[in-house]
Amino acid sequence: MTEHANQSPDSPARTTLITGANKGIGFETARQLGRLGHTVLLGARDEERGRTAEEELRREGVDAHAVRLDVTDEDSVHAAEQWVSARYDHLDALINNAGVPSVGGLRAAPSDTSIQDMRAVWEINVFGVVRVTNAFLPLLRRAPAARIVNVSSEIGSMDATVNPGSPVSGTPASIQYPSSKAAVNMMTVQYAKELRDTPIKVNAANPGFTDTDFTQHRGIWPVEAGAEPSVHLATLDEDGPSGVLWGHLWTTEGDGDGGYGVLPW
Repeated sequence: MTEHANQSPDSPARTTLITGANKGIGFETARQLGRLGHTVLLGARDEERGRTAEEELRREGVDAHAVRLDVTDEDSVHAAEQWVSARYDHLDALINNAGVPSVGGLRAAPSDTSIQDMRAVWEINVFGVVRVTNAFLPLLRRAPAARIVNVSSEIGSMDATVNPGSPVSGTPASIQYPSSKAAVNMMTVQYAKELRDTPIKVNAANPGFTDTDFTQHRGIWPVEAGAEPSVHLATLDEDGPSGVLWGHLWTTEGDGDGGYGVLPW
């Protein structure tokens, strides 16, 4: 696991907003950043689940605050931005973690996919990222050196999809989730391009095949490992990269874990 030498509990206080933070990788990301001294704002569509997550983290000594945030709803995103801006003069990091899998799972073939199902996945995984990022960018610009992390997946990598040496090439043909993450990868590059003359860094995180509700607990890595790429990218030093996909490296050998690093788009 990567060490965050650039961030410790003794570092200056930082405020981080994480969407979809009431469970799974989002919740674990909040826990790990909280232990590093971040104030973590837990974006959650369900207020009760958000409060439950807040209470659990607070019992562990994390400065956590639940924020109702439905990434598919303009009014909800606006209200969340107003709530945050009324309490904090800037935002140090935004982690676009909220996401959904393909309707019907990854075995839903392209030719069997409805436009309705495509829209349902893209509304959260793609449009939600744009909606939240644009709403909170003014607060991020006020930070000394903000970080934007878009949780993506190697299954959205075109290189990995066509490369016989990658396990991704052996997955069933599917377009809902993979295409949404390919879009997230491109959006990451384009936001990084727009913000390249600022201190803001924008990167995509590949959590790997993680054991959570999202994967129906079929994942091979624990949630702690799945959160690691987001935590790493949210705490990058000023000499860190921008516009990359970083996280678990897949191999065709052993348990498929090739460590951490930059992945091909």
